[in-house]
Amino acid sequence: MIFDDDEPIVATQYVSEKNPASFEAGKTKAAIINKREAPVEETEFKILLELTGAGSGNNRSGVDLVMILDVSGSMGGEKLEKMKVAMQFVIRKLSPIDRLSIVTFASDSSRLCPLRQITGKSQQDFQNLVSALAADGGTNITAGLQTGLKVLNDRSLTSDRAYGIMLMSDGQQNDGGDAAEVQIGNVPVYTFGFGEDHDPRVLKVIADNSKGGTFSDVQNQDNLSIAFSQCLAALLTVVVQDLQLTVTQVESDSTIKKVSAGNYSQSRDDVVGSVTVSFGDLYDKEVRKVIVDLLLPAVSGRVVPEVLQIDYTYRWNKISDRTGGKLFPANTLFISVIRTKISEEPERVDVMIEEDRLRTARMMKEARVMADNNKLKDAQEKLVDARKSLENVVYDYDPLIKMLQFELEQLLKLMKSQEIYEKQGRPFALSSETSHDRQRFAARGDVEKVRLFSTPRMDTYLEQAKSFAEDPSKPLPTVDEDVRQELVDDPLAPIDGGFRYYILTALQCLKSMENMLNKRPLNA
Repeated sequence: MIFDDDEPIVATQYVSEKNPASFEAGKTKAAIINKREAPVEETEFKILLELTGAGSGNNRSGVDLVMILDVSGSMGGEKLEKMKVAMQFVIRKLSPIDRLSIVTFASDSSRLCPLRQITGKSQQDFQNLVSALAADGGTNITAGLQTGLKVLNDRSLTSDRAYGIMLMSDGQQNDGGDAAEVQIGNVPVYTFGFGEDHDPRVLKVIADNSKGGTFSDVQNQDNLSIAFSQCLAALLTVVVQDLQLTVTQVESDSTIKKVSAGNYSQSRDDVVGSVTVSFGDLYDKEVRKVIVDLLLPAVSGRVVPEVLQIDYTYRWNKISDRTGGKLFPANTLFISVIRTKISEEPERVDVMIEEDRLRTARMMKEARVMADNNKLKDAQEKLVDARKSLENVVYDYDPLIKMLQFELEQLLKLMKSQEIYEKQGRPFALSSETSHDRQRFAARGDVEKVRLFSTPRMDTYLEQAKSFAEDPSKPLPTVDEDVRQELVDDPLAPIDGGFRYYILTALQCLKSMENMLNKRPLNA
């Protein structure tokens, strides 16, 4: 069967409010953080790159969302009712430029409806479908995932669309093949482990196999609406797609030793000395941090060489663009460093904080592997060492450091015994790993306290979802109303990225001219 019956987007009475003019450039803001100086002898040098999504609003592309829902026998009772409430939130927050399809799975899978445009009628139809769900049968995650992927891959309308899958399951796969072996391709799949009996390892592998997906641990049944809301907030604020960053060493002036960018795919070109990182989608206000470790060769005297070339590209879908999104290549950036005989400049704090995060995430993963191998005491000691490392930093006031300390404390509590770890610690640790690897929010433990990588829209939807879960009869703000409030809070947001981009480009031109004049050796 071919699922090419997705509904077209037709005009409705819904009129999206207009934002201020938006630039094509600047949808991804680039920031570069590094020391200005380095010694003349051979030395290691670090550069931190930050890419931030800028300016979503109502210029966003529509979203094609497939919800894959576990309706196996173990979902009966309160869990099924909580899932229905969480789905009501999703249905009511989508707009007429969005489309939704619902797939269920138990012993087998079923597509309840094709991708349908969100209208008053379809919303009521979706709500009726969800209300009628019943729990029965085994848990065939593979069948559900394959059907959901087919819904997206067989679409007739793909231009001007963001897309994604949200898959939730409360149990161990006991029917069908191994879902971890399903070939996913470029579709982002966000998985949610619901309750205490789900299989976090399989769900994490599914997310890891996708492009940009995450695994969320939702053991508290009351938090499913919140977890769904955070993912929905992300999909409704996709700023750019197919974001790629390329860093290139400068012949005779630098060598790239390592590029730290989580588990996003990297490709290296040894001929030109470049590394390309593929990030996929980027949300509004979401940040990707990349540390580039360079080796600078020894030089004879004071010079100001360029040591790194930076290029990035992305696609920007907009409502008026029906070409599937144009590829936008940002202007090339060059990083120069003053090589001097006496250099006592300290490392930049932002670089050290990011290295602390990477080290802490690595140590938490090592602890998780130890616990998986029944070496719980070793795992506890590893986490204590990680905690001590954060206690010794001079910038322990930083919010990110505070969040990492809290995350370590939570994981230590969940490793008090092997039994507690098996039930609660492993899901927490795996969702933490996927979050750090993707630099993207994933629910784990206390959704309200562990807010690493959350965006402003996610914080807004957190409060909306909490209120909705308490009383689903309350009206929900529309996406346009969410955007309107964001514009009140930050009226320049839609054009800020573009302005910054052109200013940075002008400064880069001036800097390049200065560097050309400084190519000759200077007096030490």
